[in-house]
Amino acid sequence: MIGWIILAVVVVIIIAVIGMYNGLVQARIKVDNAWSQIDVQLQRRFDLIPNFVETVKGYMTHESETFDKIAELRTAWANTENVAEKATLDNELSTALKTIMAVSESYPDLKANQNFSELSEELRNTENKISFSRQFYNDTVTMYNTKLEVFPSNIIAGIFHFKARDLFEAENDEARKNVKVDFSK
Repeated sequence: MIGWIILAVVVVIIIAVIGMYNGLVQARIKVDNAWSQIDVQLQRRFDLIPNFVETVKGYMTHESETFDKIAELRTAWANTENVAEKATLDNELSTALKTIMAVSESYPDLKANQNFSELSEELRNTENKISFSRQFYNDTVTMYNTKLEVFPSNIIAGIFHFKARDLFEAENDEARKNVKVDFSK
């Protein structure tokens, strides 16, 4: 009889360990998926930018430094893999885009250009999607990191070497401001 009780306890423990391990794996996969969603939206923004820049270039010939910075950031993006570096590049790009948006206000012909209007609308929509993707990613990372810290799943996480993930964070006050794309004025 005691043998059956011990066997039942061992089976329950094994099932619990398997359940916690699978929960941690599922949470890790959700984090990876959430990061992929950010990556997709940031890549979409980087894909829109060359068309946007080309449309703006004809009107803003003296802003070549900003255009060069954007090209440099796109190249760096292709060579970056971790969350912190991509967050930094994202912040720098947002700053460069703010510069273009601010300067574009001085060019009424540019604001009236249909291609510019369409691209700026696409860029605005993409910025919204990036914002939502960041929030989803951070929520998912927080849930995953919480599982790594709470008992008893922290024991399983330690045994199987699950590692905490970084949140997608703005590095400075300027980066915390939204990129404002408004040409309706």
